[in-house]
Amino acid sequence: MADQQVRQVTAEEATTGLPTPRSDGAGERRCGWCRRVLPQTGSVGRPRQYCGQACRQRAYEQRSATAKAGLSGDVVLVSRAELDGLQDRLYQLRCALEDVETLLSERPTKAELERSLADLVRSTGRLDRLWVAERR
Repeated sequence: MADQQVRQVTAEEATTGLPTPRSDGAGERRCGWCRRVLPQTGSVGRPRQYCGQACRQRAYEQRSATAKAGLSGDVVLVSRAELDGLQDRLYQLRCALEDVETLLSERPTKAELERSLADLVRSTGRLDRLWVAERR
């Protein structure tokens, strides 16, 4: 379980236990496992949920393991190292925000403000990694 990844779960997925092929703003449907764009299909039959058999199998294995462990479908598993890393980054972000707040109360120069804001941006690290687009 140490190599589990964080992934978004839709309300329908949490209710049914099955991943929903989401679409982005352009109307593209995505694989229920890896989130790759699914190819356009005709209007006949059910829409595809997965890009291939491997993704279908991995999704089945995840649902099966989740059910076997007695967990609900909306549970997200992360390793202890990933959680610790996230907490560290959030603490750094909080400290950087407090530094900017303190600096703003002291009438900073433009250079000081730029440096402080650059530190703030840097302290976010890669928090966007919480949103998994594709599994590799």
